[in-house]
Amino acid sequence: MDEIKVIEQAEVKVLPMLALRGKVLFPKTMLNFDVGRPASIAAIDKAVKDNSEIFIATQKNSFIESPKQSEIFRVGVVARIKQVVKIQSTGNMKVCVEALYRGKIRKFIPEKNMFVVEVEDAPYINGENEIETEVYFRMAQQAFFEYAYSDKRLNKEMITTVSALKDPNEFVDNAVSVVNFKDADVQRILEMDNTDERLTAVSQLFSRETEILKIEKKITGKVRQSIDKSQKEFYLREQLKAIHTELGDDPDEGEELINKLKAKNLPKDVEEKSIKEVKRLDKINPSSPDYSIILNYLDWIKELPWNEQTEDTESLVEAKEILDKDHFGLEKVKERIVEYLAVLHLTKQIKGPILCFVGPPGVGKTSVATSIARALNRKFVRMSLGGVKDEAEIRGHRRTYVGAMPGRIIYGLKNAKSNNPVFLLDEIDKLSSDIHGDPASALLEVLDPEQNTSFRDRYLEVPFDLSKVMFITTANSIDTIPNPLLDRMEVIEINGYTNEEKLQIAKQYLIPKQLKANGITEKKVEITDDAIREIISGYTMEAGVRNLEREIGSVIRKVAVKVAENPRTRKQTVKDNELDKYLGVRKYLKDKTLENDEVGACTGLAWTSVGGTTLTIEVSLMKGKGEILLTGKLGDVMKESARAAISYIRAHAKKYGIDDEKFETTDIHVHVPEGATPKDGPSAGITMATAILSAFTGKPVKKSVAMTGEITLRGKVLPIGGLKEKALAAYRQGIKTIIIPTANKKDVSEIPQEIRKDINFITADSVEKVFETAIKF
Repeated sequence: MDEIKVIEQAEVKVLPMLALRGKVLFPKTMLNFDVGRPASIAAIDKAVKDNSEIFIATQKNSFIESPKQSEIFRVGVVARIKQVVKIQSTGNMKVCVEALYRGKIRKFIPEKNMFVVEVEDAPYINGENEIETEVYFRMAQQAFFEYAYSDKRLNKEMITTVSALKDPNEFVDNAVSVVNFKDADVQRILEMDNTDERLTAVSQLFSRETEILKIEKKITGKVRQSIDKSQKEFYLREQLKAIHTELGDDPDEGEELINKLKAKNLPKDVEEKSIKEVKRLDKINPSSPDYSIILNYLDWIKELPWNEQTEDTESLVEAKEILDKDHFGLEKVKERIVEYLAVLHLTKQIKGPILCFVGPPGVGKTSVATSIARALNRKFVRMSLGGVKDEAEIRGHRRTYVGAMPGRIIYGLKNAKSNNPVFLLDEIDKLSSDIHGDPASALLEVLDPEQNTSFRDRYLEVPFDLSKVMFITTANSIDTIPNPLLDRMEVIEINGYTNEEKLQIAKQYLIPKQLKANGITEKKVEITDDAIREIISGYTMEAGVRNLEREIGSVIRKVAVKVAENPRTRKQTVKDNELDKYLGVRKYLKDKTLENDEVGACTGLAWTSVGGTTLTIEVSLMKGKGEILLTGKLGDVMKESARAAISYIRAHAKKYGIDDEKFETTDIHVHVPEGATPKDGPSAGITMATAILSAFTGKPVKKSVAMTGEITLRGKVLPIGGLKEKALAAYRQGIKTIIIPTANKKDVSEIPQEIRKDINFITADSVEKVFETAIKF
């Protein structure tokens, strides 16, 4: 867009122009108005950017959205923008302008997205006889005073301000601006050049309006005399209807709203509040901002499902069939839902449970919530909490704010049109907080069965019953969830899948899903079990099946290309030794374990966000001054575990035949490979202790043994987490013996039977037993 420049000529300027609807602006007056049309916004932005004035003219028909040049009056005012406030939610603007002087459009200058005009100054022309002008001036003032006396609605301060004006033209401009005359009459006065003519026109205009007011009062007095006191209320309502009809409003709108609200069978306090708002609505001018705010509030009240709900599935068998059809495994989740249905059928009334599914990514936490809604025959609502910082996202905004609306809890229920949906709060462990409040604290009321029967959204200002909602939250870890919030939820852990479980999921769910998505039938492609196993181990590294589905989809798409090119293509069988043709080279190598019994090296087990893994801890002794070197990007907790292991061995050196002086003359270097990967946690304590003792004694560690457990200075072995995932990792690497803390013996039962029969789990409550099992003395 070409830059608009002010032409340096006598009283002629090139300015952006704004077409005003339903209002005529006069010189030396102020006006506040809203701007929403693109052309108007562009003109405002241009004027602000160039620090220039703006020309404002009234359009002839206020109902036209995009007026043409011929539909805009030629006479207007040159104004200065005093203030611009942008409304972020709508993109509109609130603008305050000061009209400086009258101007006329000489010509329109072509511009794509707004009006640009060449404007010349158009000063008023005083009358030839000052005495005659003074007479006209006094007549106009008298007409204004008579009207002001008759119309009690005029602001007294405004009357005083207008009365004090000594300049005839300034008086005319301000007097006409404070009264709502017809746009055509007001524009006619603005376009008049001669002061005497303007004063005469204003006198006639105010005299006519004064006569109309007198007649209105006379008619009103006669009507009032014919109505007795018992009919006063009826009269007032009829008068209100007449006013609404004159303004073009629906006179029965308030009564219709009340009937609709009563038909909803709202709770008593909600109905009282709503009817009170309707009565307020009847007293407000429809052009007032409060009118639309109250109307929007009542719409929310009408559309919320105060009493609407869906009927739960009656058959427990049917519900379980749906859950089994949609998901493989997840027995704890399915069992809990069936329990809920059983209790519901027996008691006929039960508060919705607050469940929290915790597990690594891709194990089906979110998708199983959808299946639960289907199994229960309920509506499903999902709200992602990842990155939510503002408490108002949960509780809503107060109606005093511009663009206020309810929080996302109420918003979700409105969309569901049911007060008992399955409501998923996804990624609850990703909540954060800032200066706008703490969303986690706001959720305390939502997720507390004792409080959520009367949840108060700040926008609604009335209680809403959330007790029938089944809230389900998901998280990858409970470590970042505040304890008060965690205490309100029933935590159900969803662990990662074994390779065999992934195989079954791929065959029963993922492959059929991808075949359908890519338009391929089973007659055209077959993926062997060995190929699926190779995809699982060589092309994915995850606890869930999200990446597995992507890789399977990639294979099927490659086949889809062949079928599209030649529909007669024979059935494609994808084998494990052909996967590189479809997916490229193997992405992941197997975790490295000890190939031989080695001194100063021990296999440990770790848990990550994508499941379990094995890691080798290496210890090297060098001549030095007894320094301890810890490398491999270890966290503080892991470093402390290493120091605790060294301190234990040093304190019991004689027991293992180690010379005390060796610690003073030897530097100990503990390294955990894959140095670029951060590692932390106490569960590698006994692994480091075993590797350190092996290095000092020169005795090798058995390659077939892996271990996990925290060590204390007294040599105790403390429990750890993630045993199932760690056992899966050991199983994949062919490890036959795993040393675990005695306190974790109860967790072995959760490990799949196929793994338990191939791995020997040895429990230890002290490192002495660990050393006896792992080191070849």
